[in-house]
Amino acid sequence: MFGVRRVFLQIPHDNAAAVAACPLLSIAGMLPRVLTPFVLMSTIAIASGPSASAQQTPKAPATPAADMLPTQVLLDRAGFSPGEIDGRAGRNTQAAIAAFERAAKTTIADALAAAEPVTIKYTITDQDAGVPTVSTIPEDMMEKAKLKRLDFTSVLEMIAERFHASPNLLQRLNPSARFAAGEEITVPNVNVVPEAEGTPVPNIVVRVSKSASALTVTDATGKVLMHAPVTSGSQHDPLPIGSWTVTTVVRNPTFNYNPELFWDADPNHAQAKLPPGPNGPVGVVWIDIDKPHYGIHGTPEPGTVGHTSSHGCVRLTNWDVLKLAAMVGKGTTVEFGQ
Repeated sequence: MFGVRRVFLQIPHDNAAAVAACPLLSIAGMLPRVLTPFVLMSTIAIASGPSASAQQTPKAPATPAADMLPTQVLLDRAGFSPGEIDGRAGRNTQAAIAAFERAAKTTIADALAAAEPVTIKYTITDQDAGVPTVSTIPEDMMEKAKLKRLDFTSVLEMIAERFHASPNLLQRLNPSARFAAGEEITVPNVNVVPEAEGTPVPNIVVRVSKSASALTVTDATGKVLMHAPVTSGSQHDPLPIGSWTVTTVVRNPTFNYNPELFWDADPNHAQAKLPPGPNGPVGVVWIDIDKPHYGIHGTPEPGTVGHTSSHGCVRLTNWDVLKLAAMVGKGTTVEFGQ
C-alpha cells in the first residue's frame, strides 16, 4: 500500500531566517522494485488419447537487471544527477542520460569507456559516528515541532546522503558492515558537495520543466552547468509557471507550519515552528523566490524526488539543492515552465 506523508510550509518574507514555503505533499508514486531471478522448469506431458494435454514449452530464465551503478556515478560526477544512486534503471537515470548525451555530444557508452573508478574506499571517522541522530522522525507535524532538531536517524543514512546513495545500496556494497567508526567501506565515487556557501555564478538561469520533472542551470553561453531531477507541483497546487527571481538562500532552515495554507491539512493542527535538520520538510536548504510561499528546497526523502507530487514548490535531493545553493544568489533568474 502506498504511504502518504504530508508536510507544510509558510514563508515569512519579513524574516529571512525562518523559512516560509510551499505546502509540500509527498505521495509515494512508486512501488519498490523487487528483482528475483528465477528459472521455471517445465515438464512435457505425453499425449494419450483425445484429452491429452498440449506439450508445454519451457520458459527461459529471467534476465537479471543491468547494473546501472557505473552509469549513475558517471552522470553524477558530470553534473547530470540521477537523483538517489541505487544501481538500478529508472526514469531519473534515463532523463540524466538523455541530458548528458545532448550536452556532451557523445554517448553514455563511449563516456563509460573512459570513466573514473565506480567506487572508492572510505573509512568512517569518529566524527561521522558521533553525528547527532534521532531514533525516529514522527509523521505528525505537531510531534515534529516538539523535537530539537530533525536530524538523520542513523550514521548509515548520513553517509548515504554524503555519497548520494540509497542506504540499501550501501548495505549491498557492504553486506557485513556495522557502519561504525574505523570501518572501511565501499562507496560510490561521487564528488561530495560541501555545505559551505559559494559565490553566486553571474548570468546563470535556473529552469524547471514540469513535464520533464527536471531542473537545469545554464550560463550565458547556454552551457549546462547542472541538471537534476525534481518534484514540482500537483493538481491541487500547480507549479507557478512564469519567470521569478531568487530573493535569498537559507541554509539549515527552520520551518513555519501554517495549516490554513493547505487544502489537505489536519483540521486539528495549529501553527508551529519545526526545527531545522536534514529530515525537516525542506531539507538542508530553502531558496526563496519572489512568489510568496514558493521556493526551491531539499527533502527528507531523496528516493521520492522525481516520482511524487508536491504543493507547488520545487524539491531536490539535499545534495543537489546544496550544489544549486552554491551557484545562485539574490537576483538569479528562475523560470518555471511546462
